[in-house]
Amino acid sequence: MKPLRCFVKFSKSDEHLMSFPNVTIDASIKAVWPEAALGCLYYAVSVASENSALLEYYANNVEAQLTRQLATTELADMPNIREGRSAYKAFGANPGRYRISSEALYRRLRQGKALYTVNALVDTNNVISLETGFSLGSYDMARIENDIVFRPGIAGESYEGIGKSIIPLENIPLLADRSGPFGCPTSDSTRAMITLESQQVLTVLYSFSGNAALDAALSMAERHLTRFCLVTDMQVFKAG
Repeated sequence: MKPLRCFVKFSKSDEHLMSFPNVTIDASIKAVWPEAALGCLYYAVSVASENSALLEYYANNVEAQLTRQLATTELADMPNIREGRSAYKAFGANPGRYRISSEALYRRLRQGKALYTVNALVDTNNVISLETGFSLGSYDMARIENDIVFRPGIAGESYEGIGKSIIPLENIPLLADRSGPFGCPTSDSTRAMITLESQQVLTVLYSFSGNAALDAALSMAERHLTRFCLVTDMQVFKAG
């Protein structure tokens, strides 16, 4: 795990500091796709039901520009989509059946549909994903263990996806703790999903494009989460 930046307020208790998540990438991921990397942001937050400033920012700075871009650009040529599709194929997953979530968001926008609105944190994740092409997942740390590994799914693994039915996870790169998988670039599980009660959160940017592309996206995520979600005690780091 390679530290990028770290901001710690020493008013936090030792118990809080000990809860810092240990995120690693299994060697089997790197063997198949050496450019795999994770950008991580760990922070405290009071999740709001919505943020009008975020929706205004999206309408004024993202939606129209992306709509024009999508009208003349193949989805595979959008930032970081081709790499995600190719990585899924390399792992043995079908990227047409199990699309990475950023591609699904682009498809939704191309169809003229509005941005999903769930809560301010999830909505901010979706805006970051649309601006960068990376799939994002945010996870309630009260519901998962601190030792987290990014690895391929194995036969028989599945979970209930958010707003979806059971998702088979064999061959899909995923995040797991000691209790099993809880997130992946396609769709996250209901086990660790963000609610208005979530207080300590880990946000992960899934990159199959290496660290160079990830750095700028991670900086954007830090800015947006601070501006639109008022997160505190943020610590930013990379795995991979």
